[in-house]
Amino acid sequence: MGYSLAASGSSTFSYMNLMIVLTIVLPTVVAIAYCIYLLKGAEREDLVHMEPQALRILVVDDSETTRRVVGTILRSRHWTICGEAEDGQSGVKKFHQLKPDVVLLDLAMPDMTGIETAQQMSAADPTVPLILFTILEIEGIENAARRAGIRAIVPKSEAWNLIPNIERVADEANRHNAIN
Repeated sequence: MGYSLAASGSSTFSYMNLMIVLTIVLPTVVAIAYCIYLLKGAEREDLVHMEPQALRILVVDDSETTRRVVGTILRSRHWTICGEAEDGQSGVKKFHQLKPDVVLLDLAMPDMTGIETAQQMSAADPTVPLILFTILEIEGIENAARRAGIRAIVPKSEAWNLIPNIERVADEANRHNAIN
């Protein structure tokens, strides 16, 4: 009986730690990363005097907090969040309906993984750049992601890399579409 209480208590403790990370730590890290990006962005503006490309972005992530923070980051570039989805199936549905320029995908979602979601989106339209934006760092995920049509992986702990990666994959897609 004492053992099961300890196991139950440690399970609750782990769940509480996870909730603290997801509700307090992660948004704080993303916000700090965004501030760093803005500071570095001011330095980059001196080097590049181009207007940002108008993009329509679909965000597929089961965390409402992450969707909100990512929306703030993306709107800072005057990009449009054309849709949000909380799971893979609704993300695929919105992908077909909205025809976004870029899609941001979380890896771990309730109904299917970001890899599975990317496979379905890429099968429908392989020209739309997909970016995996995830807190999970899984060894070997890069190969599976590339096979699924994902063009970039950005850890949520490195959110300051999100905007440069979106710009890069959008530019690559524009160049590829211009050639074809």
